[in-house]
Amino acid sequence: MNVDLTGKSALVTGSTRGIGRAIAEALAGCGARVGVVGRDAGRAAEAAAAISPHAVGFACDVADTGSVTALVESAERAFGGLDILVNNAGITRDNVLFRLKDDDWDAVLDANLRGAFASIRAAARGMMKRRWGRIINIASVVGLVGNKGQANYAASKAGLIGLTKSVAKELASRNVLANVVAPGFIETDMTAAMAPEARAALSQQIPLERLGTPGDIAGLVAFLASDHAAYITGQVFVVDGGMVM
Repeated sequence: MNVDLTGKSALVTGSTRGIGRAIAEALAGCGARVGVVGRDAGRAAEAAAAISPHAVGFACDVADTGSVTALVESAERAFGGLDILVNNAGITRDNVLFRLKDDDWDAVLDANLRGAFASIRAAARGMMKRRWGRIINIASVVGLVGNKGQANYAASKAGLIGLTKSVAKELASRNVLANVVAPGFIETDMTAAMAPEARAALSQQIPLERLGTPGDIAGLVAFLASDHAAYITGQVFVVDGGMVM
């Protein structure tokens, strides 16, 4: 199955490294023009240049609603419109419930949930006018099952799922589709630093007996962004090697 996104434009938050970078590379590889978003303008520009001649780097603090709105407007000007929005940016500030400070709660909810809401609100208008759009939010299995020491993170990802389903219902009549990808344990800088014993113990919790790769997520996102997924909306796709089934 060939995924062709030629002529489409995409914006991927948190895409200077890790899962977001793999998503940006996959979309660009399918022919899309891609906006690469990071907090640092230099790193975003560097990543964009490495990904594609048709990629553009943007700096944005996704926890700031005004910055997110300006980001979407800038991407629309750069590309002449925005067809695909991938909300991947997110942070963690882990602690057990009784040690979790209000600031840690607010920071995670602002970045992971409010930022996604702001970008969807800003991007949806143009998508609705053109009667074509794809909104793909990157959540986590933690948003489905919870996790000790991550009440704020789990709440933000569970909220992202509820937000997506509501958006899917509101925008479906205009052919704007919204879906969630919920990764399990994925190979990142953090997991790469784990001790071999810890990685082995983690892998034993996963039926496929390995951690996922950023590419495992990126391939699904590219499919959901394409016309092959034209009858899919409001769904949560768990990519975790079978861990939570």
